[in-house]
Amino acid sequence: MRGEMERSAGPREFLPRVIPLEGAANLRDLGGYVGAEGRRVRFGRLYRSASPAALSAADHARIQALGIRTICDFRGRRERERALYDEALAAKIHAIPIEPKVGGSVREIMATREATGEDVFELLRRAYRAYVTDCAPAYARFLSVLLDPEAPPVLFHCTAGKDRTGFAAALVLGLLGVDFTEIRADYLASNRLWAPDAAMRAAVPGAAGEVLFAVHAELLEEAFGLIGERWGSLEAYAEAMLGVDGAALDRLRRLYLEA
Repeated sequence: MRGEMERSAGPREFLPRVIPLEGAANLRDLGGYVGAEGRRVRFGRLYRSASPAALSAADHARIQALGIRTICDFRGRRERERALYDEALAAKIHAIPIEPKVGGSVREIMATREATGEDVFELLRRAYRAYVTDCAPAYARFLSVLLDPEAPPVLFHCTAGKDRTGFAAALVLGLLGVDFTEIRADYLASNRLWAPDAAMRAAVPGAAGEVLFAVHAELLEEAFGLIGERWGSLEAYAEAMLGVDGAALDRLRRLYLEA
């Protein structure tokens, strides 16, 4: 069984709190982190994961026991078509496509020469900057879903649950007032909790694959640095680009932080 509960010493208890599954990886509860005014993110309200397209019957039962009401799916159109999952997992499923351009770009490079780790890192760097700018409408829609008081518990995912999903988790935790050190640690946990299958490794071998199939703190730091440079703060960015003004931010915190 993948993704057994992880333990870490100190007051952070078991963070991130991982839900083990047989047919999917990287499913975890975002609760427990300290947010605005010292209030912790509520457990059982926000979950992130890799694609739940290959769940076993036991996995279905485990996810249903979480009471998931809403799923946000960041996979691109073809990704969803290739790997559909049971819509009974949640009352509402929102397709919020962020098309995966990095994999296609890697294949284009490999058609003419062997892609290097540096090639792939540069492609990922561009992707993360695009999450901040070009993909803002998708993340705005995601946050609008989270702001619906009937939405939680919410599960959001892409294919691996590490990049598009990782940036989404960082946004939400940041807006809830979680310190960036904790956001970074949650993001990097994907390196322990997800690994590519044999077909993925064969498609992108060597150093290129090592870079592509990992998360990199520098990329998240650069994305948040870009937000700071252009908008001054995450809150200003959220208001200008994501439709989350001060009143909406207060609602988000009421919904997902402990009282």
